[in-house]
Formats: sequence, structure tokens, C-alpha cells
Amino acid sequence: MKQSYLSPASAGVYTVKAGWNRITRHPFFGFILFGIGMILVQGLQKLGLVNYSFAKALGQTAIYGIAALGFSFLLGYAGLSSLGTAGFAGLGAYLTGFLLNTYTQLPYSLVLIAVVLVSILLGISVGFISLRIEGIFLAIVTLGLSEVLGQVFLNAEFTGGPNGMRTGYIRILPNLLNLRTNISTLYYIVTVVLVLLMFLTSNLIASPTGRAMLAMKNSTSAAQAMGISLLKYRLLAFILATVYAGIAGSLHMIYGQYTDPVQWTIMFSLNILAACLVGGAKSIWGVLIGTLIIFGLTPLFFQDITFLRNNSWVMSVISGALIILVVMFFKGGIIQLLRNLLLSIQNWRKKKKEYRFGKDE
Repeated sequence: MKQSYLSPASAGVYTVKAGWNRITRHPFFGFILFGIGMILVQGLQKLGLVNYSFAKALGQTAIYGIAALGFSFLLGYAGLSSLGTAGFAGLGAYLTGFLLNTYTQLPYSLVLIAVVLVSILLGISVGFISLRIEGIFLAIVTLGLSEVLGQVFLNAEFTGGPNGMRTGYIRILPNLLNLRTNISTLYYIVTVVLVLLMFLTSNLIASPTGRAMLAMKNSTSAAQAMGISLLKYRLLAFILATVYAGIAGSLHMIYGQYTDPVQWTIMFSLNILAACLVGGAKSIWGVLIGTLIIFGLTPLFFQDITFLRNNSWVMSVISGALIILVVMFFKGGIIQLLRNLLLSIQNWRKKKKEYRFGKDE
């Protein structure tokens, strides 16, 4: 039997190619490229090649993407309804502003930890409620909770009431490093946090935790029969959703250095819901695509179009039409449409190859 041998040079090339293929096929590779692309946008903005407003709007859209990723645990995996995202995110924003304004020397790293802890407590509370009610009734309860928080934001003295709350530049780390921020630094922080949460989300949905949530979504009775604890995974789903929303609200506060009650109404919760539905609630990339469509198209691309700038309602009509089309024809969201197109292209290329060279035996 004839044996084939590779020269040392060919073997080296083959090894490098195999290693590169392993790297590019790693689930985190795309997330890292995404983060590098986000950072490049800020670099191009400093060189004057990208508008300042575009870069700032991209950072704000990334913040909304964090809230949408958290909501995907509820809608896409646990099968739970919630309209409380606005209240959860608003609480993170106002808590951040209150702590930074009250304790001016407090580093933001400690403030973020406090926001996460409060969000965990809120998620546990709502998670216990979800054990008693489901479906539309759960959505109504979370909406009620969000409205309660909204009234606090609007009327409490420490929130600034309808005038909103402002905060100045903040310290990211303790005074030992004396690091103060600007908008570019905050953009990088938002990017890093988003990529890290993408890593965390990917690991969770690919783990037994994600599979248990999916089983619970498909059938609570079957999930319980397989030994899956509804208490554990419903609590976990709500904790993740509230923590992500709290982080998003906190980043929103330091990024824009201002917040007001108008930003945290039911429309925000509905837009987060729309982003997950349009993009695909069970896909990280789908959620980010949906966020870009719902939150990012106008400030990123359509702001310079006079008609759309003067008629903001048009984007609401477009968003509503997209939701209708996706729910009717692509329940997996736009990401499902893109995957179907990619599969069609691969099948077409395979058939073309078979036509030219014949089928492989």
C-alpha cells in the first residue's frame, strides 16, 4: 500500500491551517471580532472618518443590546412573559446616578456591583411571583411593577422628578489610580461589557442550564418529570434578565450622564420585546440584529434623512410591520431567514459542483 508523506514545510503549513480553523470555528471568535469592530469604529471616529454622532449612537445601541440579551433568557429560553424591562433598567440607571451623586469619590466599579446585587434581589422577587402565575398574567404583573417604579422615578425627590437626574464624569476604579472618564473611555467600557456578557450568554445557553430552560419552555410538566426544578430555573431566568437590564441602565446613566422617567416607560419594554422577536430570541446574533433594527436604524442611518427625522412615527410603523411579518412567516426571527438563505446558497453550490464534477462516491 502506497504511503504519502508531507514535506516539513507542507506539514507546517497544514498545522498552521488546522490551528487557524480551530480558532475561527470557536464560538467566541465571532464575539471577539465584533468587539474589535466596535473598537475600530471609535478609532475611526477619532481620525475623523466616522461621525461623532454615529459612534455615540452605536455605543447607546450596544447598551440596549445588553438589556435585550437578558430578556432573551426569559422569552427565548424559559418561555416567560415580562413587560418589566423598563423598570428594571430604570432602577439601574437611577441607582447609579444616586450613588455617584451622593458619594462623589465612590468608584463606578463598586456602584456597578451594588446595581447587580439590587437587581438580583429584584429578580428573585419577580421569580417567586412567576411560580404562581404564567403567561399574560405574569406579563401584567411585571408591567405593574414597572409602572410602580416609573411613578417613583417621576415623583420621588431624590430622582429629580420629571426633570430627570444628571451625573458628571465618574471614576471607574478606586482613587488609587485616579482614573477619570470621557465619552471614548465609556464607549470602550460598554463594548467590553457587551462582549463579556455575550461570552456568558453563549456559555449559559450551551450548558445544561440552557437546555433545562428550553425543556421548561416546551413543557413544564415534562420538565418536572425529568427532574428539572421550576423554582431554580425560573428564578435564574428572572435574575439574569434583571441583572442584564440593571447593567444596561447603569451603563446608560454614565454614558449619557442623564436619565429621566420618559426613557423608562412601557414603550422601552415593548421595544426590547420587539427586538428579540424581530431578530430571533434564541440567538445572540439575532437579538443584536433585532436591537440594531429597533433601536439603531434611526440614530445610526436615518437621522440625516429629513423626512424620517421629521416623522419619527414612520419607524414605529416599520417596526410593527416587521413584527407582523416575522411572527407570521419566520418565528425564529431574521436570524432564521439569514440561516435559510445561507443553507440555500450552500445547497446551490453543492448542486453546481455535482453537476460539473459528478457526485462523490
